[in-house]
Amino acid sequence: MTQADFLTWLRLIMPLAPVVCAVLAARGLMHYFQLESYQFPGYFRTLRLNRVHALMPGLAASCVSLLMYYLADVLALRQGPGWVGIGFAVLVLPVSALAGLGISRALRERKAKKKFVFTNRVKRLYGVLFAVCWLVSALLNRLPWAVLPALWPLLLPLVVALAGLLAWPLEKLISEMYFRDARRRLMSVPGLVRIGITGSYGKTSVKHILGTILSEKYPTLITPASFNTPMGVSRAIRERLLPSHQVFVGEMGARHVGDIRELCRLVRPTIGMITSVGPQHLETFKSIERVAKTKYELINALPTDGHAYFYDDGALVTQMYERTQKPKTLCGKDPQRADVWCANVSVSSQGSAFTLNIKGKGSVECQTRLLGEHNIQNILLACAVASDLGLSLKQIAHAISRLEPVRCRLELIHHPGSFTIINDAFNANPIGARAALEVLRAFPKRRIVITPGMVELGQKEAEYNRDFGRQIADCADIAIIVGKNRAQPILQGLKEAGFPDENAYRVDSLDASTQLLATLVTPEDTVLYENDLPEQYQEA
Repeated sequence: MTQADFLTWLRLIMPLAPVVCAVLAARGLMHYFQLESYQFPGYFRTLRLNRVHALMPGLAASCVSLLMYYLADVLALRQGPGWVGIGFAVLVLPVSALAGLGISRALRERKAKKKFVFTNRVKRLYGVLFAVCWLVSALLNRLPWAVLPALWPLLLPLVVALAGLLAWPLEKLISEMYFRDARRRLMSVPGLVRIGITGSYGKTSVKHILGTILSEKYPTLITPASFNTPMGVSRAIRERLLPSHQVFVGEMGARHVGDIRELCRLVRPTIGMITSVGPQHLETFKSIERVAKTKYELINALPTDGHAYFYDDGALVTQMYERTQKPKTLCGKDPQRADVWCANVSVSSQGSAFTLNIKGKGSVECQTRLLGEHNIQNILLACAVASDLGLSLKQIAHAISRLEPVRCRLELIHHPGSFTIINDAFNANPIGARAALEVLRAFPKRRIVITPGMVELGQKEAEYNRDFGRQIADCADIAIIVGKNRAQPILQGLKEAGFPDENAYRVDSLDASTQLLATLVTPEDTVLYENDLPEQYQEA
């Protein structure tokens, strides 16, 4: 091999070094993109919130690439096609790959609450990312400044976004294919009752409650966990729906206007349930009125002979009920207004008891292990639907007695000889958090709250967290606030409410809160874990 041939070969190989290193180092950025459901506004918001973690992969990949280019100059270009030069040329890509994996591992969240899943979509995105990185590196390699291909990884967060943008048409085509297949399967089951549930909070609980009650009479499929996006619901249908199912219950989540309408295009519900409207996802919706408009997309999608179910909240949901012209049912506490209502309500740390009343069908005594009066609201909605679908009061009451709490939603955990945990770590919102504190109030002292506060509340986030601090002061004896900047409004609210300074603690992480709790807690205490922020909201 001549010197010229060797240099030509090396110039072809070197631009691949930053490509290999950067693509493998981008795992954390890909994780952020996945956590935000591949939505660009959420991805860029996450980058702003996690600047250090966003910039470090590209910076580290650039440093590795600069070192490789320097070694190529010192070891290879000066020594020609000798053993040292050829050895470097052969090893440059494997070493770059190992460096990229090392960067990824070093920056990886060790205890990720929502793991990075290497789905087929992620695999395709990695393929597009590699192609984009290679093209950028190759173009820069044609310029006279030889070091430029080693510097482009500094823009790695933007390159990942560009790859996502280029992959979007293909992903849209694939998702539409799955979407239509799921809808075809759903429509192919004769006589299937299709139920859609939406709301700012409570929809997952209502889904599980309704699934339990309806299973007393009908083979029922509910979407698992929090599968509430078009692709999540499509996957549940394609993987779990059987010809023997008689009822399908689909949870419908939304972060943007039009999201519910898209889910209704898939499910084509004949029954619609609205659990609540509140200040959830205000960062994307901007106002509660836009939240309400989006939730009402479910009612608009019902056929003229469909049936809508509402809870009488005395506010936006009640207004929805009043303006609905389709068959409808109102659930609540007031027997003068509601079609389904509760009476003789008794709540404690062991669960709840109440009398279920259904207009025209009578009443029945009910008991449940679910905590909190707000869960009775969820049960009433499910009972209204179950009754209209032909279940007897006896069947409904029996199912209510079998209800189990949904994981991480006011889940009561007893450890013999140790303290009691109320696990309400899933996605707190102002109304749900207040309900959780009311549940905590029913337990004997001492009561301890551990929380990082609430997110996705837009410009009012600090205000809501300050109010949350005041509410904690009214219900708890010890408060452990997790985080840095986001913790300050909560601590301010605690102070304004006269909460003792010596009982308010601020720690940087959940691990630190666990260590602190171990020094404070006694076997008689009750500990409420309220919210557990996913990785994109962790404060560095």
